[in-house]
Amino acid sequence: MMHGTKPAEAVVIEGVSHCYGARQALDNVTFSLAPATFAVLLGLNGAGKSTLFSLIVRLYAVQRGQIRIFGHDVARASSQALRLIGVVFQPRTLDLDLSVLQNLTYHAALHGMGNRDGRERADDVLARIALSERAHDKVRNLSGGQMRRLEIARALLHRPRLLVLDEPTVGLDIKSRANILGHVRKLVVEDGVSVLWATHLIDEVADDDDVIVLHHGRVLAHGPVSNVLKEADAQDIHAAFTRLTQGAEVAGEAP
Repeated sequence: MMHGTKPAEAVVIEGVSHCYGARQALDNVTFSLAPATFAVLLGLNGAGKSTLFSLIVRLYAVQRGQIRIFGHDVARASSQALRLIGVVFQPRTLDLDLSVLQNLTYHAALHGMGNRDGRERADDVLARIALSERAHDKVRNLSGGQMRRLEIARALLHRPRLLVLDEPTVGLDIKSRANILGHVRKLVVEDGVSVLWATHLIDEVADDDDVIVLHHGRVLAHGPVSNVLKEADAQDIHAAFTRLTQGAEVAGEAP
């Protein structure tokens, strides 16, 4: 990086649109996130959150617009961009018959890490996500919350600078949800990891988060929670979200 230039944004989404046949899932989505930010992509089911995640991690090719991860275009420099991303998908993707440690070391091998390095990193991430004592247990014996924490640990194995999580707390109880949120927020503060956390659960937004309100494929608001509240003339994020999305529905009905 040249001297005097500011560090690249963690994520830049510029004019991204995506269609499935005639159905438009994303419409000119534009926002950027600074490094070491906890950002919540907030939207109802069907808002386009999973589509945007699929584009960020190259499951789909970008049809229109541009996505950059720390300055790397995901279309033109996908290997450099993807190396910087850790992903937790909404459906669970663990091997239930392997142990916690085996799931991690297998994933490490897929990333080209040797046995020793893979084991060291696995031990490290298990300690950070408070699962060391379950290392040799089969994954099927973990609770839903512990499985999610294991998936987060696995996503951190290659030391990504950006962690993207698609509805990571769906189906979990309140205590497990709070536990996982706490672990991930700690990564931002202690390790400077950037986080893009997609959810439809408004109570997962904290006052000092960055929030992107996505509705029917469009960004209705983006910024610190205080700015979004001001923009929506609302007292709390729940009221702001309701006002923004209902306002968009009314605007959408206009001829």
